[in-house]
Amino acid sequence: MQFLMAANWKMHKNRAEAAGFIRDLAVRLKDAPEDREVAVFAPYTCLAACAEAGEKAPRIRLGGQNCWKEDHGAFTGEISPAMLHDCGCSLVLTGHSERRAILGESSELVGEKTTFALACGLDVILCVGETLEQRELGALEAVLDRQLEAGLADVPSDFRPERLSVAYEPVWAIGTGKVAGPEEIVEAHCLVRARLVCRFGQKAEKMRILYGGSVKPENAAQIISLDNVNGLLIGGASLQVESFARIITA
Repeated sequence: MQFLMAANWKMHKNRAEAAGFIRDLAVRLKDAPEDREVAVFAPYTCLAACAEAGEKAPRIRLGGQNCWKEDHGAFTGEISPAMLHDCGCSLVLTGHSERRAILGESSELVGEKTTFALACGLDVILCVGETLEQRELGALEAVLDRQLEAGLADVPSDFRPERLSVAYEPVWAIGTGKVAGPEEIVEAHCLVRARLVCRFGQKAEKMRILYGGSVKPENAAQIISLDNVNGLLIGGASLQVESFARIITA
């Protein structure tokens, strides 16, 4: 199983900046370990430019930061899986904490998007995680149970496990500089793995679980060495190519 090292640029970069980043990253990846798979989740406006810049960089996969649950229609401001494919994407994020908290996406909606994206041929990283208040109330397990149950409710049992990953991102550690400690990460990832096994059986052992939350070059190696950590979802530290490249090779 390869580690999945994923950059989530959120609402950053224009087309020229994005293309330059991809070209620079492609050069730096020539000596990267073979057990690292690399993905970049760029803003929609940058995807085509990234695809063009990465034509000769097969190790860099492109992803959308979100998608809608239908192919087309009167959904102003949304984008379909087919549109992401057309921009060169093979991946999509669903359920990122910022979409849940800021845009009010329910776990049920996230589940519909997850199932539809998979059916349309996109690989999916389903994001789950608790707020600081929920953790302090001892609700970590209940929150993860609820988000995973709704997020995976209609995923068919015959999917290929490498096509679906789960990213655990404690909301209190995203963009705050705070990082969950090793014991906290292991606890959450073990809970996620157990729920995946309950839902999908032995197939779940081949599904990747990523950690996201203030990942930096300085802590990436320690995090990636923990049990049930099969990759990283990186925010701010992925905006600079040198920083992201260091994390990839950690």
